[in-house]
Amino acid sequence: MSIQKIYTALLTADLAAAEGWYAKLLGRGPDFRPMDTMVQWDLFDRGGLVLSSYGEIAGRGVMFLVVDDVAAERRRLQGLGNVLGDDIEGDYSTLAQLRDPDGNLLTLAAPPSRPYPPA
Repeated sequence: MSIQKIYTALLTADLAAAEGWYAKLLGRGPDFRPMDTMVQWDLFDRGGLVLSSYGEIAGRGVMFLVVDDVAAERRRLQGLGNVLGDDIEGDYSTLAQLRDPDGNLLTLAAPPSRPYPPA
């Protein structure tokens, strides 16, 4: 298998509301609208985010976002009215979590402080 790109796909009950919420979270609107029930962000060369309202139950998705500075993102998101839970000190980095309007869980993580163990 030669994977060219990977997307995290989250399901939403209200695509317009979710698009607005994620546009604020990501600091910009989506890059593509491949169909009426889907919006798509290309976040880096080989991956991105898809939101879809196509015939599924929303609120069961999970997404991890590795960010440069969890504290700075916390301040920025709080300024937008998003409340994150307390910092979680993990074995490799600091985490902070919030839920989108559909209940999908987003975890912000600082870059790992040391390499993960091999699989």
